[in-house]
Amino acid sequence: MERRYGRLSIGLLLAAECMAQSAGQPRTITWQEAQQEFRTNNPQLLAGQVTIDESRADEITAYLRPNPDISATIDQINPFTTQPPPTGGPSTYSPFAYALPSGSISYLHERRHKRELRLDSARKATAIAISAQSDLERNLTFNLRDAFVRVLLAKAVSRVAQENLDYYDKEIAINRERYKAGDMAKVDFQRLELQRVQYESDLANAQVNLRTAKIDLIALLRERAPVDQFDVSGDFDFAEPTVTLEGLRSIAVATRPDLKEAEQSLEKSRADHELSVANGSTDPTFSLDVARNPPIPAYVGFTVSIPLRIFDRNQGDKLHTLLDIGRNQKLLDEAQITALHDVDSAWATLDSTVHLLKPYKDLYLHEAEEVRETVSFAYQHGAASLLDFLDAQKEYRDTELSYVNLVGSYLSAANQLNFAVGREVIR
Repeated sequence: MERRYGRLSIGLLLAAECMAQSAGQPRTITWQEAQQEFRTNNPQLLAGQVTIDESRADEITAYLRPNPDISATIDQINPFTTQPPPTGGPSTYSPFAYALPSGSISYLHERRHKRELRLDSARKATAIAISAQSDLERNLTFNLRDAFVRVLLAKAVSRVAQENLDYYDKEIAINRERYKAGDMAKVDFQRLELQRVQYESDLANAQVNLRTAKIDLIALLRERAPVDQFDVSGDFDFAEPTVTLEGLRSIAVATRPDLKEAEQSLEKSRADHELSVANGSTDPTFSLDVARNPPIPAYVGFTVSIPLRIFDRNQGDKLHTLLDIGRNQKLLDEAQITALHDVDSAWATLDSTVHLLKPYKDLYLHEAEEVRETVSFAYQHGAASLLDFLDAQKEYRDTELSYVNLVGSYLSAANQLNFAVGREVIR
């Protein structure tokens, strides 16, 4: 029994340790996982999907046929009528002796394909709702990607700030030995230590910015994990785009959901005008009557009722829908101009950022590192002044931070270009 309890205690301790280790590990998500989680949890996207379902329900209503009307009549009921029986005897009470029962059924026949035109208009409204949902997702995804990029940038800046601080601490340790050996003046060593405050400040600011960016991303994802238990992973680098401006313009014209929505609105306005013209036509009502009229035991009658179109009460709606066609045409032209302008502007920003990044990656970073190492070596051997040493450290820190910020600008420009085109062309 004691052995059994001992094994159970060991098992519980191991389980608790595993849970503690898993709880201490931050939850790291990629960009694809962030997109999936965003689509699943975002209330705006979920509400937009309901709008599409509502529009599909309207299609059912639009294609319904008119219901037939049925009526029944009984006339000439005389409550004071009495009749003697055929075999003689006292009269009997017969209020329905001379009654004339009749029944009729009527149906409104819609001409000029009104049902089909209503269904076509409803389907075009559904297509507009789908495009509007896609455009909503495009806008929200842009915000999500922007928050994701800011987290990656803050992580990179924090990493650079930590590396610079660690490197500078090594320099301080080396020069502390020089100071102890009498090879350095006390004031020079104190100036070196005072310079460390800048590196500490850079690291503290980077950590605050990282925490703030994570909070913004967590809010967009409706994530419940604490900030310290949440992280993202992704490539923080740049690459020259393989697409051309003309190709991006063509993709934007073909795939941008707001542009497609404008085109579909124009098509719907034309369908609505056709429906308005059709609604101006008269619809006959066909009726079938069945009755009796003594001495006729039963008869059947047929009626056709056609409204007289002395006044066209649909003129205003016809003009309204006709004007709406012109309005939607102008909105489509504006949407096309806006889409191409957005692509051109985003491409110019991305291309400019890439041109700035290439010399940094190919030349400036390497040169700044060489200058820092050379001046540090020279200063340690008395061949360079303290001012030269501090300037070399500052130039390297500024160059590396500028490069990291430029990479962040590149990712933001790529996000803006994807938003302008309407789909992800640069990952």
